[in-house]
Amino acid sequence: MSTTAYAVRVDGVKKSFGSVTALNGVTLAAETGKVLGLLGPNGAGKTTLVRILTTLLKPDAGQATVAGVDVVKNPGAARRIFGLAGQYPAVDELLTGRENLNMVGRLYHMPAKLAKQRADELLERFALNDAANRPIRTYSGGMRRRLDLAAALVVRPQVLFLDEPTTGLDPRTRMELWEVIRELVADGATLLLTTQYLEEADALADRIAIIDRGLLIAEGTANELKGQLQKDVVQVRVNDLAQATPAYQALTALGNGGTQLDATAGWIHVPVTNGTRGLVEVVRLLDDHHIAIADISLRRPSLDDVFLTLTGQPTAQ
Repeated sequence: MSTTAYAVRVDGVKKSFGSVTALNGVTLAAETGKVLGLLGPNGAGKTTLVRILTTLLKPDAGQATVAGVDVVKNPGAARRIFGLAGQYPAVDELLTGRENLNMVGRLYHMPAKLAKQRADELLERFALNDAANRPIRTYSGGMRRRLDLAAALVVRPQVLFLDEPTTGLDPRTRMELWEVIRELVADGATLLLTTQYLEEADALADRIAIIDRGLLIAEGTANELKGQLQKDVVQVRVNDLAQATPAYQALTALGNGGTQLDATAGWIHVPVTNGTRGLVEVVRLLDDHHIAIADISLRRPSLDDVFLTLTGQPTAQ
């Protein structure tokens, strides 16, 4: 690690559950005032790592610190530093939005007046004023997510852990939460964000770490990770869906094992080492096989391509 200040540090952390190894010596760091995106397939170890960092689990080995505080040796001090919004909103459905936020403030031993003031500030910031006095059971999924994120901010944490915060939300609500996250970072917060939506990591994260089977397998900016593939991608759609599979079989050799087929839509994705030359080769090869092209384009590798190459699994959609 460099001398840059890191708000979150994980050094050689291991965790097993019986014979299952969830984390196998993970080392990573989140820079202060930045967003670290943590990616990985289901069961990769992302949530286990978040639970260790938020004092909900103890590691079998290694060290984890938040703002310099060891989360195992001094969990009480660590809890005063961070906020957590998990995969499922942790709100009391019998209480109103305002009562939920007030309760969180009081649990942190805030004076009653300060807890009420903070609740009012957050209800306004998250556009929940109109629903502030309604029971949570009447809230939509997006409203519950916003309230859960507001609850994580009651004590103005230095570090915020967001564990798949937009899972299950519609695209519009997800975009609204993205804007909230950007505002938090602009205000100086450090975020560790786990997600299975690669466009989310691409849009929000300053750096990305990919975990698979308990191991850190890649880390860098989105552009650095894409650049590791050293390939462009030709996307081609055949005119006749019946020819999608023959076209895929013909193009497999050009893709060096990474060619993908969407037989339903007739799209084939072909990784090529030389973009323009690869595009010409795709056109020539399909023409030799008398397969008509409906659409074709050339693009840089995406995080989906990186994820598939590194983990052998497609991302969640």
